[in-house]
Amino acid sequence: MHTVELLEEAIELAERAGFEIRREVLNGTSGGACRVGGRWRLYLDPSQPAPEQLTQVVGALRQVAPPATGQPISNQLRSLICWESME
Repeated sequence: MHTVELLEEAIELAERAGFEIRREVLNGTSGGACRVGGRWRLYLDPSQPAPEQLTQVVGALRQVAPPATGQPISNQLRSLICWESME
């Protein structure tokens, strides 16, 4: 699977896990996840290459338990996140 496809899958999973995805040019400042008012936000800089954005999303997903969506995720994404199992 290509990095861009993996990034799209990771972003969809983050949204299902409850993250509000914010795409903003951060002018060299690192993106990532934070809690604001009890909700998770994930800041991604669209001017950054896909591998760097993927690293940000994977890092955010590691902070939360796997969402019980009933939707499968690719083995490649699961191994990046290092979740033991996911329904």
